[in-house]
Amino acid sequence: MSLVDTLRKQALEAMKAKDGAATTILRLAQSEVQAAEARAGRALSADEEFAVVRKLVKSNEETMAGIVDAAGDGARRAALVRENELLNALLPKGLSVPEIQTLLEPVAAALRSAANDGQATGLALKHLKAAGVSAAGNEVAQAVKALRA
Repeated sequence: MSLVDTLRKQALEAMKAKDGAATTILRLAQSEVQAAEARAGRALSADEEFAVVRKLVKSNEETMAGIVDAAGDGARRAALVRENELLNALLPKGLSVPEIQTLLEPVAAALRSAANDGQATGLALKHLKAAGVSAAGNEVAQAVKALRA
């Protein structure tokens, strides 16, 4: 089942449950994935579909960071947190920092000898990609810092 089908099904369930917030964010995610497919002129791969959802999560996080604690903003922040919980539930679970560190053990010496954290992170990402592992860049950076410490 594609992500669009999953989004459609979950939005329908949310609508039946009269959960307006869930219905809205799931339909938004569905339309964003479909728009990305239309722009590409083809069906998106699963990774590309998940990237669209991650972009929505990141947008919500940036909005939350910009919200100043004032009257009424607490409700908006809570709504964004709930939206991100719904969207994150759609994404595949990534590797934890300790799991990434374990995968980087074979190149730990090269990471320690890199001139700076940026170069070490680049080496780590290259190693993980060659191993066929997908990991978030910020989590790889945390694992590299821990290994270099």
